[in-house]
Amino acid sequence: MKFESFRARFIVLSLIVCISGFSQGMLLPLISFIFENREVHATINGLHASGLYIGVFLSALFIEAPLRKYGFRPMIITGGIIVGICLLLFPVLDSIWIWFLLRLLVGIGDNVLHFSTQTWLTQSTPQHKLGKVIAFYGLFFSLGFMIGPKVSELVTIWEPLPFLVSGVLTMIGWPLIFLLRGAEREKPIDSGVKVTIFNTFKNFKAVLTTSWIAFLFPMLFGIFEASLNSNFPVFAIRNNFQLSDITWILPAFSFGSILLQVPIGALGDRIGRGRLISVLLALGAVTFLFMEVFNNSFIMLLLLFTLAGIFVGSMYSLGISYMTDITPKFNLPAGNLMAGIMFSLGSIAGPVVGGYIITVTEGTYYFSFFSVAIIITLILNILFMYRRGNVAQ
Repeated sequence: MKFESFRARFIVLSLIVCISGFSQGMLLPLISFIFENREVHATINGLHASGLYIGVFLSALFIEAPLRKYGFRPMIITGGIIVGICLLLFPVLDSIWIWFLLRLLVGIGDNVLHFSTQTWLTQSTPQHKLGKVIAFYGLFFSLGFMIGPKVSELVTIWEPLPFLVSGVLTMIGWPLIFLLRGAEREKPIDSGVKVTIFNTFKNFKAVLTTSWIAFLFPMLFGIFEASLNSNFPVFAIRNNFQLSDITWILPAFSFGSILLQVPIGALGDRIGRGRLISVLLALGAVTFLFMEVFNNSFIMLLLLFTLAGIFVGSMYSLGISYMTDITPKFNLPAGNLMAGIMFSLGSIAGPVVGGYIITVTEGTYYFSFFSVAIIITLILNILFMYRRGNVAQ
């Protein structure tokens, strides 16, 4: 049976991205646990985690042309196959450098999949429903990402087991795209410009000119996601937390983002995303400062991770909605690509900076890093809104 309604398309794409989120949420802490037990240096651990996001960054430079040429379905299939095969290869090719290469390939596959599903949704969603639809899409990713760290705990039973579970689920997930009637014909809206790498970079320049502020929020979310899931397990183990404690605390961030992501997305549709984001950023900065104070308390960290998820766990979906508000429709593929690039840059920097802070402070400080990043982004958002208001007048 095949389906062709917008609702069916949304459900299928969200399920695919949920399984992708699960794989990412499992992979980051899992390899951090394994490396920490093998006494790999914290900074090297953080650098290794950046491999996934280097793959995201590199692929973002080249995937607009094949997406425009071949359409959404072939790209989703390609991304899903790359991720699934790589996950199944981790237990077979047990080497720190080969694992880095596999992480890089997972990043490429994940970005191909995310970019295709995200562009398809932002292009086809009615403007008045955009915030809510993208929030639901982000919720499905967060749901998968929340479950991932708990599944990584299977490493205590048999090290290859979580890799195998995630790989099998991924290979089950992407074929759902064949349930959509007419999907083979769906492509991005034609911009009227020949698709070349040179024109892709011209589109990047154009979209940065109109929408630069919106890309800071995916970057910020990348810092949160990658650093928390790769650095926090190291920080927590060095502060005498048990593996079971860590796999409860980590999903709390995703759980918090799930709790209010849809109401927050809908609220942005009504009151304006710029103002809403500013309030959420301020609350998030305070929450991370409290984490520094209570960094030895399981209960307080569980609560504060949940609150942080509520306040800043929607930054990626809010940033995408904000970008769609202020970007010309024909340039949405470039906008979604740039969001992926900025997310990957944040995700590359996050684990490296976080690992360095843990190393130089000998595990004493970690969370203040997030508050500083949030405050800088908040100031830039306020300046952008003020300047935009003056231009409008």
